[in-house]
Amino acid sequence: MDKKLQNTDGNYLFNVDILINARTNPLALQFLLEVLNNSDKVTDFNINSGLELGRTIDTLLRSAKMALKQESAQPIPIKLPVKPANEQTDKRNASKAAPEIPADAFAKIRQYIKNNQLVRLRTNSPGKQMSMPCRILNFDDAAYTISVYHVDEKQVYTFNLNEIDEFV
Repeated sequence: MDKKLQNTDGNYLFNVDILINARTNPLALQFLLEVLNNSDKVTDFNINSGLELGRTIDTLLRSAKMALKQESAQPIPIKLPVKPANEQTDKRNASKAAPEIPADAFAKIRQYIKNNQLVRLRTNSPGKQMSMPCRILNFDDAAYTISVYHVDEKQVYTFNLNEIDEFV
């Protein structure tokens, strides 16, 4: 044998399993640490297993990673109907009749909000076309407006539904 291993200067190493009766794992760990730290004969120790601390954090991190994986799935583009060219008659009839938009488009928008999903929004405001990566914050189906958070510019925009060409 190696002489360095034989010369332990009165120190001996044991590998043991200890069962402690306590209400919770952290209380049992606390008791074990108190016993080991209060003994003048124990010079050092290493706890190899039995630690259940941080499991809540691990669970939350795993669920966040799974949500990110689901979010990165390819979204199905939906197209909203385009506003008719005759704007003057639309302005007169706007107070009388609500725009005809399929209910499934509203459901898809609400799903994007619920899942906090990143979408690319293509808008056609008067004289200005934009394509932006955003998250939908709010959808008012009574006023036909949608509020989005532009993730690159870190700004909130509000659009009328007739200004939106598609969600991708």
